[in-house]
Amino acid sequence: MSSKVEVQKEKGIAVITIKNPPLNVMDKDVINGLRETFQQLNDDSETVVVILTGAGEKAFMAGADIKEFPQLMDHPNMKEPVMETHAVLNQIDFFEKPTIAVLNGLTFGGGCELALTCDIRIAEAHAQIGLPEIKLGLFPGGGGTQRLPRLVGEAKAKELMFTGEPIDARTAGTIGLVNHVTDRGAGMEKAMEIAKQIRRHSLPALHCIKKAVDEGLDMSFPQAIEHEAELFAKVFQTEDIREGVTAFFEKRKPEFKHR
Repeated sequence: MSSKVEVQKEKGIAVITIKNPPLNVMDKDVINGLRETFQQLNDDSETVVVILTGAGEKAFMAGADIKEFPQLMDHPNMKEPVMETHAVLNQIDFFEKPTIAVLNGLTFGGGCELALTCDIRIAEAHAQIGLPEIKLGLFPGGGGTQRLPRLVGEAKAKELMFTGEPIDARTAGTIGLVNHVTDRGAGMEKAMEIAKQIRRHSLPALHCIKKAVDEGLDMSFPQAIEHEAELFAKVFQTEDIREGVTAFFEKRKPEFKHR
């Protein structure tokens, strides 16, 4: 496990913290640490929700490590390392459990693209969010050109990428880039509040919600409805649905076993 990625678990909630001071940039160690951590949490039956944040108050993640760029310029097959990074970002995007990103400072470039892979985003008031790659003669190469338009719309996404200018947390909330905006230092508290609401529910049902939404967005509406029906039928075979219905009739709170 990379020393730059730390995980703490408590009662169904895992908190992943990126520790790469001063600005938690995405280097190879961070990428490898995220890969290993999310794989372990995927296999951990006790974890229901994952919160992802950056250490300190300066940055969630201020982008990729530009010091690694020169060697990429001379790479004989540049697409290969790019796809390796995509593999990790896709791993997080398609992670079977709900994920929440706490943007506690600068969220630029690869940091913004990492945040986009999470299901829910919470930004603290001082956070700045942007994709400044154009200022280096580049463009967002970590899924930003694909995930951002799907989230905020084509026109707004293009404006952010064409100009490279960051937006503040309030603006991000207005355009739907983040779900909630909190005071400085209160992002984790809000994330835990949401995570505690989520962890009470059935993990198979949560997984099916995520799968139906994520995969359905890339299907025609009739195909998406059929896909939803297949997942709905699947969840009806779980122990959790039996517990949920039984608890309803017995007028008590269900005790889900996440199976």
